[in-house]
Amino acid sequence: MTNNILIENQYNRTSLFEKENVNYLVRILKRFNTVPKINNVNIITSTTQPTIFKIAPNKSIIIGTAFLDKPILALLYLRYGIEWQLWYKALDHEKKDTVLCDIAALEVIKIFYNLLPKDDKEKLEDLDFLLINLIKEANKSATPKTLKNTELQSFHGLQSTSTELKESWKAIVENLAKPTEYLLMSGGDLRLNIDEIHLLNKYGCRPFPRPDAFTFASSTASSVSNFAFDKTDKVRSILIRNSLKNGLKESTIAFSELLKTNLRKNFKLNEECEIIFSPSGTDSSLQIAAITQIMSNDEITHILVASDETGSGVAAALKGCHFENTTALNFPIKKGEQIEGFRDVEVIKVPFRDENGDLKSAKQLDDEVFNAVLKTKELGRHVVLHTMDQSKLGYQAPSDEFIKKLNTLKDLSMQIIVDGSQLRLDPKDIQHYLNKGYIVTITGSKFFTGPPYCGALILPKNVSNTIQSSKNVLPAGLTQYYNHSDWPTTWECSKALSDGYNYGSYMRWNAAVVEMDRYYKTPVLYRNMGIEMFCNFVEDSIKEASFLQPIYADEAKTKSYNSKAFGIRNIRTIFPFFILDNETALPLEKVKKLYTLLNSDLSDEFADSSLEIIRLAAQKCHIGQAVNVKYSNEIESAILRISLGSRVISESWVNRDISLFFRNIELQMSQITITIKKIELILSRPELLED
Repeated sequence: MTNNILIENQYNRTSLFEKENVNYLVRILKRFNTVPKINNVNIITSTTQPTIFKIAPNKSIIIGTAFLDKPILALLYLRYGIEWQLWYKALDHEKKDTVLCDIAALEVIKIFYNLLPKDDKEKLEDLDFLLINLIKEANKSATPKTLKNTELQSFHGLQSTSTELKESWKAIVENLAKPTEYLLMSGGDLRLNIDEIHLLNKYGCRPFPRPDAFTFASSTASSVSNFAFDKTDKVRSILIRNSLKNGLKESTIAFSELLKTNLRKNFKLNEECEIIFSPSGTDSSLQIAAITQIMSNDEITHILVASDETGSGVAAALKGCHFENTTALNFPIKKGEQIEGFRDVEVIKVPFRDENGDLKSAKQLDDEVFNAVLKTKELGRHVVLHTMDQSKLGYQAPSDEFIKKLNTLKDLSMQIIVDGSQLRLDPKDIQHYLNKGYIVTITGSKFFTGPPYCGALILPKNVSNTIQSSKNVLPAGLTQYYNHSDWPTTWECSKALSDGYNYGSYMRWNAAVVEMDRYYKTPVLYRNMGIEMFCNFVEDSIKEASFLQPIYADEAKTKSYNSKAFGIRNIRTIFPFFILDNETALPLEKVKKLYTLLNSDLSDEFADSSLEIIRLAAQKCHIGQAVNVKYSNEIESAILRISLGSRVISESWVNRDISLFFRNIELQMSQITITIKKIELILSRPELLED
């Protein structure tokens, strides 16, 4: 099957190729790339029967040329037909039960329709077509269990043995009869929802590929790559087939365990290291709060280093409180209230910056953290020390010298947590932390550019053993947050968790693991040289731009435990900067406005300019989201960030050719230049930054 099937064999200059149609059709075809790829199913356009839509099971989809005059309509019909074929293939020996295919495909196309931009939906409003009418009707109800009419059978001509789903199929349809892009934004947070105009979430990215944007936003979030999306879409097809054959529960648990196995493989971890999935980094903090409560019966104090550069809900989560009004499992709760089963704990915040907004020195941070530990120890409380390996602005604390000093304290009851959420670490770094008995938090959505909201905890053997031997149980309120399948199956304490499955979290992790696989397939020498080459260029480019002021001159950064060897932890890969206007930082709201404009097509605003300027204005540039930072006592401002993501390396190695590898990195360096030029272009039009 080809991706441009809508115009395949349409070589004659028909009305389809009128100037006003071409750009619109190209946009539709790009969205067609999110449709599943099915082997041995041909899509055939018919000129002799221009209004035909026919599904030949396991063989082809025939669509009349009249549909091509209405590209959105053709897209929906083809999406339906391909989804139907996907489920038909998965049926295996039960080919007579086509009601499953009819209901599942209709459910998928209903969601697919809802994810279309508003202006595309408007083009369908006045059309009277069977599938459009059924979609509008289906949108008024939940997932159907029975096919109320047999109209859909006219597409394929097969008579099903029943009009009702088998009992064993209902949960499969409910969980997996959803487009991959929908799964990638489910089971997390309302911030994953996309707007109906630009199809962007709060982080400025999409749950499906966005190749038209330059993306250097890995310190915040990235749109999924074409490569990872295709691999994850294929996984959904495999899950459907396996679930119909072996049952939903067995297939899903096997998939969850496979993801954990692949993570261990990528980071070269032994089987004794346990992994717990979480829907977000803040959820990981809640998991830590629960785990440490199981490990110690003493009163607990969490010392949160870099409290000003962690998620806004982390402190609440560590206290065992609801940090949103809805959980990832979609339970309504009340933000700020304590979750059932959590004990009262103390949280001491140690921010990177002082009250004036100035970055503290490494010694200041070390002293502040050490004094907090000493005070907590004297009170006889259990210390949970949250260290920062790399923050959203690229800082690390406390230092290695601090850890040595900490080791001189006797009778200290303490568990160290390493916030490695940016995952700007090499496997040896993770192994080093685990060997010391530290718990490491990671996400697949930062450096490795998986879709936002895929978190995990990696626990060393000694921690897992302590939890297994404890008679304490997880707080009862966690049943609203997590499924048992996300946690180690051997733990007695987690067996009371929910029986469901967070497919959104699994799919996001699958996309992240795919990115990890291809990153680590790049030879380490070229990988490291490419990292230095790219990062040196970004650093120099920001310094050379008179309207940008970097803030990473005074580092709160530790040195690696083995600084003689190259490691991504040793090098700055996140480059934060203020944006200046007349040598003064832009105020907070204007920085946020500029960030949005940078990620948008502004060609209409520069329609009277040269072609070069119009092209620059049209280019979408997605960089790290604004972080509030004081510029001075008088100015509340924010910084933006350009960051290295793993795709800079892996997508440059796509041809496995050394000369092309460095050339591809140079092409991405040119994208940095364009991004900075667009910032300057926006600043040249101050009215754009006004409300």
